[in-house]
Amino acid sequence: MSIHKKDYEALLAEYTDPIATPQLLKHYRPYLEMVPSMRRPQDSLISLPLPLAKIRRDVNPVHGYAQSKIIQLPCDIAILMCDPEWQVKLSMELCIYIYRPDEDFSDILRRWRRTQVLLSHIYEWVMPRQYQDLFSEGEGNLYPLFVLFEGTPQRIIRGLKGANLPYIVCAPSPELREADEEDSLTSTVDLSA
Repeated sequence: MSIHKKDYEALLAEYTDPIATPQLLKHYRPYLEMVPSMRRPQDSLISLPLPLAKIRRDVNPVHGYAQSKIIQLPCDIAILMCDPEWQVKLSMELCIYIYRPDEDFSDILRRWRRTQVLLSHIYEWVMPRQYQDLFSEGEGNLYPLFVLFEGTPQRIIRGLKGANLPYIVCAPSPELREADEEDSLTSTVDLSA
């Protein structure tokens, strides 16, 4: 099975939906068990696609204040855990890396390492509007999950196993793939008119 960019995009779109986030975690039980409330997953999980973080650097000795910069993290989705009663972010933060068709093992591993380096500073998540009031300071308890396809090269799977990093093998939902195929058929423009 060859992997195409649309497969990556389909999984990114699918797991961006907060309703699908628990479905993703069901593939890797240790992370599913971290979810504060499976009865209220929409109140327990915040999904941030292509997440942004405000990184605070050391205090500037001249001006006496910490400099900060907003950056896009190299993970595809960040999942933040929240207490559903108090709406307080918990310390567990998941970084999801979906395999991209042009990646090799060093590329996908480098994305995780880069995330670790960036979030080793004091940081806070840039939150969607509906979560603006939520305390979003990072706590440093990062957990990666690599989402691979059936056609992902075996060296990547071997490398992730050797590095003791968790991964799952998924496919976009058939409904999403069929909808994409129907959209591509109906979006053809008739230029003869």
